[in-house]
Amino acid sequence: MTDLPRTEHDLLGELAVPEHAYYGIHTLRAVENFPISGIRISSYPELVRALAAIKQAAALANRDLELLEEERATAIIAACEAIRSGELHDQFVVDVIQGGAGTSTNMNANEVIANRALEILGAKRGEYHKLHPNEHVNMSQSTNDVYPTALKIATIHGVNRLIDAMSVLRSAFAAKADEFKDILKMGRTQLQDAVPMTLGQEFRTYAVMVGEDQDRLREAILLVSEINMGGTAIGTGIASHPDYAALVCKHLKAITGIALLTAPDLIEATQDCGAFVQLSGVLKRVAVKLSKICNDLRLLSSGPRAGFNEINLPAVQAGSSIMPGKVNPVIPEVVNQVAFEVIGNDLTVTMAAEAGQLQLNAFEPIIAHSLFKSINHLRAACLTLEERCVRGVTANAERLRSSVENSIGLITALNPYIGYEKATALAVEAHRTGRGVAELVLERRLLPPATLSAILAPEVLTKPHHRKR
Repeated sequence: MTDLPRTEHDLLGELAVPEHAYYGIHTLRAVENFPISGIRISSYPELVRALAAIKQAAALANRDLELLEEERATAIIAACEAIRSGELHDQFVVDVIQGGAGTSTNMNANEVIANRALEILGAKRGEYHKLHPNEHVNMSQSTNDVYPTALKIATIHGVNRLIDAMSVLRSAFAAKADEFKDILKMGRTQLQDAVPMTLGQEFRTYAVMVGEDQDRLREAILLVSEINMGGTAIGTGIASHPDYAALVCKHLKAITGIALLTAPDLIEATQDCGAFVQLSGVLKRVAVKLSKICNDLRLLSSGPRAGFNEINLPAVQAGSSIMPGKVNPVIPEVVNQVAFEVIGNDLTVTMAAEAGQLQLNAFEPIIAHSLFKSINHLRAACLTLEERCVRGVTANAERLRSSVENSIGLITALNPYIGYEKATALAVEAHRTGRGVAELVLERRLLPPATLSAILAPEVLTKPHHRKR
């Protein structure tokens, strides 16, 4: 193969395209125009595969409608299947942050697919009179229905992978809940002693929190599953066959395995980014709750001598360049930082969705970039938190038990038996003298020893129970 570039033209003139490139002049101009993040769309393989799935579904629909010749359709379909299997991803070179509402991404896909299809037909790259990126690969389509649909398909696949990672983390918390189910400790409100609970109950809460957010993500996916394929430029369906929208959706469902459905109003669907705002909000919810859990893990493990020191996090690296022996909670800290990023990404998605004008939102590329970062980083954070932290958490059972026995919070358990006034006086004295609550109750003969022992039993302190009169 010659190393000489091929010449391609567009409405602005001609450019020399590297002979080895599967992309063409439109992609090349976008590379020159958008040297922004240095992150190519190939960095998001789910997006590339989604674009190929759409082009494949469109070729099938256009073939069924006898708008695209069998030979060309077959070549396009084969090229798309190759890309979906992982080939040619390095040819998707446009910066993920770009002007033009995603047009450069769509052009990049059209050109790569067209040139691969030309090879399959036995032609040379760039011989577009035989198979054209826009006339054939992009037939019955516009960036304005291709790009948002690709974004939705890619995010659905990404969110499903995130949900799987959250299952791993949830199971780890649930396992620790079972391991710690008999370890008594003090619960706290506003960082003050409250009432006793078990360490298992505390960790069970984290498992439930993660599980609830998995359900919210599944609900968000349902909204994202509504697509606007067939709407073309603004949703009116100009330049498409009346049966195309239904056909392309049918083929796309079969290719992706996702229960996609065509939006009832394609004009509305083409300009409305509400589903992305909803999904981003749920990702922010996941981030906020993961960050809260990590705050707890850092606080409960603080010390080891001058902090709570109730649990031990696995030591995974030295914590200081100057303080020998110091170990920091670096895994919860990195998850906290992912959460901060996701919260910021949500604001970006919000502003980009709000900035849409009339029949199109031009800012979907930054929405895509923000969502993919949030999804991918949250997934990595969940797996890292499980593997490098939660799995190895241990409890300081004696310290936890001692904190319960010495806590004034036990007064709450005695309140129904000795009354609020006596309980308050007892709390004040215990706090003033540093003596234990149980010790003072027995000294004042407020309750018989057997009754006191029964009241302070772990199974009574940590769950509702019937109180005998």
